Amino acid sequence: MEKEILRVENISKSFGGVKALENINLNIKEGEILCLVGENGSGKSTLIKIISGVYTADQGDIYINNHLYKKIKPIESIKQGIQVIYQDFSLFPNLSVAENLAINKQISSGKNIVNWKEFRQIAQRGLEDINVSLNLDAEVGSLSTADRQLIAISKAVMAEAKLIIMDEPTTALTQQEISSLFRIIFELKKQNISILFVSHKLNEITEIADRTIIFRNGRKVMDKNAKELSIESMEFHMTGRKLMSRNLQSSKDLSNVSPLLTVEKLTLGGKFNDISFDLKPGEVLGITGLLGSGRNELALSLYGVLPADSGSVRINCSDVNIRTIQEAKKLHIGYVPKDRIRDGIFLAQSIENNISANSIDRLINKFHLIDKQKKETLADKWINDFSIKTPSRKLAAFSLSGGNQQRVVLAKSLANEPILLILNSPTVGVDVGSKDEILNLIRDLANDGMGIILISDDIPEIIRTCDRIILMQNGKVKNIFLKEEINQEKLNNAMVGKY
Repeated sequence: MEKEILRVENISKSFGGVKALENINLNIKEGEILCLVGENGSGKSTLIKIISGVYTADQGDIYINNHLYKKIKPIESIKQGIQVIYQDFSLFPNLSVAENLAINKQISSGKNIVNWKEFRQIAQRGLEDINVSLNLDAEVGSLSTADRQLIAISKAVMAEAKLIIMDEPTTALTQQEISSLFRIIFELKKQNISILFVSHKLNEITEIADRTIIFRNGRKVMDKNAKELSIESMEFHMTGRKLMSRNLQSSKDLSNVSPLLTVEKLTLGGKFNDISFDLKPGEVLGITGLLGSGRNELALSLYGVLPADSGSVRINCSDVNIRTIQEAKKLHIGYVPKDRIRDGIFLAQSIENNISANSIDRLINKFHLIDKQKKETLADKWINDFSIKTPSRKLAAFSLSGGNQQRVVLAKSLANEPILLILNSPTVGVDVGSKDEILNLIRDLANDGMGIILISDDIPEIIRTCDRIILMQNGKVKNIFLKEEINQEKLNNAMVGKY
């Protein structure tokens, strides 16, 4: 009989009268990869915090290694072998890799003097446990998200983890980095370490899960062997409705339409070289490629963040020179950044302030003050148009779910009335229902005449939404595909050089 690492029975939790979890039952066995799936606000994070002792359940029991806990403290959870890897990884960014990996051992030893040789040996063994090699002297804050995640996993294994909980671990990773993470997870499984993998990216669930549990509105609605589930079935259980997964088509014939944007031989030293393409009004143009392909730098160049060294850009047949963000905005170019938390939204500011942030010049009255009424009207329009779920425009942006935060970021860009919108990974970190709505919104904006550049390494998203797809490799355009001549398998193969 397989050993049970964790079991929770009849767990319920409310916040201010709102049920976050209701009568949740689940278990996880030794060496099992259990995927917990649900939209934002479904209760996934609440359950993690109850298991790890951050929250106390209103009712229910927690069994860890067959030991009953009515209430559990974080230190007890850790001692029982439960390690949680949150999205911020809980690392010290100003310390080295070796210091981050060995610091817990130093503290628990009670030693007052650091033996740096021993520090490095401890850190090296920790990385070897998960078959990873990193520069021990590198400052953690300078590393990629993927490398910082590897350090967090190594720390968990070094702490003798029996169950590692990964909260949305692939949100900021490229497809290549996700594949590397999955190889490590399968290696942990071989070591009989259990994984609770929390996500809403269903294509990943089908690849990695032994068993899948789905939450909706604080309740468990499904618990099945992963092999019995399709993506369509998971979408339905997550949202309670059938999503429109068909390809999104342009509503107009664009064959005789003049380009909105023409890019010729655009070059930025060390980033991209000799990039040429055009974009028509009403078209969604996809740009994809592996890490280092230059797609992100190209987006930033077109928005004035990284001005090109040479080449030309024309908008509506007129030459333009985009050297700053302000110049891009004057040309009615909008940009939605890849990292909405760091670059796209002011979390502590109100929803109203966020939506109006790019449109302040249009809200100034004759006294050179912001017209309060205009600002409120603008915010209400976009809250209504984008169905942003909030009881008040005055609430801080951090009160919103990930999907609603992304709608605010989109609204902020669109409030400035762009004719060209550049979207860099617009559905990263949002749940499947919100993703479906955002992709439909992108198509609607294009059908209304906007030109849209969609940058993403999410192949199904690119295939579904775009009219044409540019594949970049090593800073150059490798190929340009029409929607009708490409599918997911061909595009995947082309990205890795097999097509």
